[in-house]
Amino acid sequence: MHLFAVDGLPEIAAGDDLAALIDARVEFEDGDVLCVASTVVSKAEGRSYDYEDFEAGEWSRDIAARLESITGDEKDPRFAQAVIEESEELIVEAPFILAVTKFGHITVNAGIDRSNVPDGDLLLLPEDPSASAQRLSDALGVAVVVTDTSGRPFRYGQRGVAVGWAGMPASRDWRGEHDRDGRELGVTVQSVVDELAGAANLVAGEGDGGTPAVVVRDWEFGEHDGSENLFRDEEDDIVREALRDWEF
Repeated sequence: MHLFAVDGLPEIAAGDDLAALIDARVEFEDGDVLCVASTVVSKAEGRSYDYEDFEAGEWSRDIAARLESITGDEKDPRFAQAVIEESEELIVEAPFILAVTKFGHITVNAGIDRSNVPDGDLLLLPEDPSASAQRLSDALGVAVVVTDTSGRPFRYGQRGVAVGWAGMPASRDWRGEHDRDGRELGVTVQSVVDELAGAANLVAGEGDGGTPAVVVRDWEFGEHDGSENLFRDEEDDIVREALRDWEF
């Protein structure tokens, strides 16, 4: 397979037809997968906000004060309020906020971005990234993965991950197939949307030189069962349960 960035996309603003802008710059082929950064999806969907849009409550003020006491840096309680409003649950409040978004993704600060937001202070993730991916997929006729960057436990640095997808399964299920020695696989479920997101992030780049859309070409899902499961069910998530009882 090979990947290439979609060059020449302008700064995206609320109401822009993102699908049309991408389509004008790419000759898509059968089997292509489009990986597109959640930032431009959010911008097109009007998810840019100012601090003034969030009125800090007692909980957000307490979180901001606690974080400020730990880090020594001034914290705006309105940012904490935005995280609260975008979340189903705050699993950890300090020394950072680890949130469960309303669509099931677990990430720091509910994925709210404060960089590359020319018309606001904060950029929120799409309300429903898989629905966003479906709209793009319908318009472009290819599978779509909406990506974001996220840190990982036990490792430094961030990598690309999928927050939404359409036109393909989230995972490739190898269970019931066999390894090279004939042993039946009983555990392996490969998160292909995350792997494609990570590969695309290498091509897309970061900072002021990033290109937010990447095409994956000549990759095949193969003759495997597929699964739509990506976010672990709460009742099976022993790490989430352990973090709820952890205090800093």
